[in-house]
Amino acid sequence: MALGFNQIGITDTDLQEAEAHHQAWIAKGFHGEMDYMAKHGLKRSRPEELVPKTLSVISARLDYLPANALASNEALDDNSKAFISRYALARDYHKVMRKKLQKLSDKIADALAQLDNTDFAYRVFTDSAPVMEVALAEKAGMGWRGKHTLLINKDHGSWFFLGEIYTNLPLPLDDKASNHCGTCDNCIAVCPTQAIVAPYQVDARRCISYLTIELKGSIPLEFRPLIGNRVYGCDDCQLACPWNKFAEISHEPDFVIKHGLDDIALLACFTWTENEFNSKLSGSAIYRIGYKQWLRNIAVGLGNAKTSPEIIQALQVRANDESPVLREHVKWALAQHLN
Repeated sequence: MALGFNQIGITDTDLQEAEAHHQAWIAKGFHGEMDYMAKHGLKRSRPEELVPKTLSVISARLDYLPANALASNEALDDNSKAFISRYALARDYHKVMRKKLQKLSDKIADALAQLDNTDFAYRVFTDSAPVMEVALAEKAGMGWRGKHTLLINKDHGSWFFLGEIYTNLPLPLDDKASNHCGTCDNCIAVCPTQAIVAPYQVDARRCISYLTIELKGSIPLEFRPLIGNRVYGCDDCQLACPWNKFAEISHEPDFVIKHGLDDIALLACFTWTENEFNSKLSGSAIYRIGYKQWLRNIAVGLGNAKTSPEIIQALQVRANDESPVLREHVKWALAQHLN
């Protein structure tokens, strides 16, 4: 497609079934400290309440699997390296997707203007507001929600981002996608922290992506050894999914790997100054968690790495850091090597 999207689908605003599942998930406390998942009430599952007069939702898919990335299993198997979720190796997808959605909206507006139809209202979203993007994409025929709760496309796997345009246009709708997980439970079995507590149900409080990105305080002790060298996010459930054998490499220039983040040593990351962190990761999704949380995550990775004088020395340098959270995780990491 001219704008770089890999698929477009259209659905209506009826999310009653998804709303019931979401409310039950919140009631169980599975959202952890992600208060934004609950604070908007039913606006998340009722598009017309979030954006009045919304009649249709345009859902867009943008593949992100980077070319020439060090194989995920190589990065995970070498505990001296920092494993970063594949989606965060390049430019922040929020910026890329939002720009493309705006261009698509502009094209729709131009086409309608030529037809003397100027009654076009819209709002674009990309993981930036209370929007049930997976449920909407499933209804728009883009794929089905897998047992790990991510969207899976039968022909393209799950390595992609989603974005939406809420509009007042009464557009023709696509058919909902059917589910093809069958009896497969690879994603459930492979999860390092057993965060997929039942098919189609994730307890975010156990999820490594939540623990390394969303959780701002201390990572619970029980999960630190299980995190291994995953310092930003976790891809294990996607790596285990058989449908990803059909995934294609992204041709989006903005998704070219930055600063060799697919093959970088934990020690190298841990020695960055705050200025180096800001310089190297500006424009990256990782930048959003901030320098201290980045160091917190790497300290856990170093605690799980093979003991060496270099690791012990690097940890000792930060043992008296001004951040109590970082100090706690450095102390834990040192204990793994000195006890």
